[in-house]
Amino acid sequence: MSRATAAVSLPAQCGSEEAPRTGPVLLVADPQAELGGLAQHGVTVVQCNDGMEALLRIGAERPDILLLGPDLPGIDAVTLIATLRRQMDLRIIFGAGAEDAEVAMRALQAGATACVARPYRIPELLPIIQVTASSDMLLRVGEVELDELAHVVKVSGQPIHVPLREFELLAYLMRNAGRVVTRSEISRKVWHSSVAPPNNTIAVHIKRLRRRIGDDEKNPTLIHTVRGVGYRLALIEDPAEEK
Repeated sequence: MSRATAAVSLPAQCGSEEAPRTGPVLLVADPQAELGGLAQHGVTVVQCNDGMEALLRIGAERPDILLLGPDLPGIDAVTLIATLRRQMDLRIIFGAGAEDAEVAMRALQAGATACVARPYRIPELLPIIQVTASSDMLLRVGEVELDELAHVVKVSGQPIHVPLREFELLAYLMRNAGRVVTRSEISRKVWHSSVAPPNNTIAVHIKRLRRRIGDDEKNPTLIHTVRGVGYRLALIEDPAEEK
């Protein structure tokens, strides 16, 4: 990653109380996009024209999904995607024309959730938005299902009790299933602090969470400990890693 990429940071989110949302909020960072027709499908579209404005709007609007084009003034699209992916779990859709195959590949490698054809066509874009938005609320990994809207966790179809902090921890692990999440990431995203929780707080919560979802505490096949780094939720049950 270049020095310029590493220097970009995301503004803090606004502290004002959010109004209730009735549908997904789509932030569009593409000066050439015309997507007003999405409103009749329950999608709130917020338009911005360059990369810096996109960063500011993400902090202020807290969108569910970001759609961005390849020719983004201010901050190029791949740098913006990489910056966002390091700091948050925002769903990112990259718009690519026929001549943008190379940059589309780099966008996916940087962390874009999906690519769509550009110019945009609402009948093609809408299903991706709807599926992506709904996946924010309902997460499934193996036999574990987590509904963020209803605040329910099910294992093999049976609901289980999960306290709030463990619920947030499980949701974060499920959003990042298949990759290692570091303890510092968990501190920021689950404990909402730049300082790690005291002593072995995270490890204790992981132990409790394993017990609740039926994962073997001594030889886990779902939530793996990666010594000195963090934890990984397996996409499928697989052999225990070094603890």
